[in-house]
Amino acid sequence: MPRLEKINVELTLPFLGKISGQWAPDEAERQAAWEMYVELATRITIQPLAPGEGLLREALTSYYSLFAATRTILREHGPRVAQPSRDGDLSFGYLALAILNGALRPLLSRWHPELLNYEQQRPPTETITHWEDSWPHAPAVRQQLQTTRQAILDYADLLAVAAEVPPLHPNR
Repeated sequence: MPRLEKINVELTLPFLGKISGQWAPDEAERQAAWEMYVELATRITIQPLAPGEGLLREALTSYYSLFAATRTILREHGPRVAQPSRDGDLSFGYLALAILNGALRPLLSRWHPELLNYEQQRPPTETITHWEDSWPHAPAVRQQLQTTRQAILDYADLLAVAAEVPPLHPNR
């Protein structure tokens, strides 16, 4: 893959809206992009969660764990990855925080506690899967997970370009 000097960014985040601009990643940002790409590419967060498949709790927990992973990457690479270069108005740090605060935080702050409250009402004779599937909000959560998943996939593909590796979905 040829090295790109600038990457045109256009991400649509479910609760924040559109982020667009140019990103000119330096070597530290390329490394941070690779580390974040690995975090995203190896989680359930990028897989569709169809009705009757998987658990909402597992998906929400996986999204929640991205906060710690992102914080670790940002701390390890320092403020350098948060400063836009002369050639671009965006940075890895800006994009990473936008994903956390514009895609993940609104999803989790609403549904994580509501699901927890519902889970605590499960009778011992009811399976976790059946109980979760019978939750009246389950379809809405699955829809929001799908919307958030799309934003995460777009972000992962952007990180792949910055890290100079093939994207997860090259034909999307």
